[in-house]
Amino acid sequence: MSEREVVVDKLRLSYEGLFKVTDLYKLVDGWLRQKGYDKREKRMAESVTKGGKFIEWEMEPWKKITDYAKIVIKLRIIMTDIKELEVEIDKAKVKMNQGRIDFVFDGYLETDYEHRWESKPLFFFLRTIFDKYLFKPYTAGFQSNAIDDVNDIHQRIKAFLNLYRFSDVAYTKPAIIYPAH
Repeated sequence: MSEREVVVDKLRLSYEGLFKVTDLYKLVDGWLRQKGYDKREKRMAESVTKGGKFIEWEMEPWKKITDYAKIVIKLRIIMTDIKELEVEIDKAKVKMNQGRIDFVFDGYLETDYEHRWESKPLFFFLRTIFDKYLFKPYTAGFQSNAIDDVNDIHQRIKAFLNLYRFSDVAYTKPAIIYPAH
């Protein structure tokens, strides 16, 4: 069984206001591609409530560092009361979303994910000794990379949302949403 060590535990970010859901998806996907992560979506749920849409997006992207270690980021995004609005930006009407978003970031370092050191009890014992004493400098560097990546995506999303917070946007009327036939 591979070992999963928590290096970032429940780093949170909350935002309430105007934003574009599609741009947020593009930002996260672009960051994952840029950093070399393979995307694994665990859950994508959307429902309509009285207050607006409820969207829950949970993913666990991972990046292989070596044949022995990989970085896993668990990202949970919960959007509540999402409404579609028409806003005026530079005298042009643009469709945007308004609501609340909560992010939870977790970072893990997973070792022996290919289960090579578990075939025999002796190998398992040797892996424990190697991890504790010989591979410690390497795993410390891998942990540092995982922390840096979690902090980087956290800061990118925070900067992205702050662009909307301080933009010069004028509200117009809410967009009319017709059900699909």
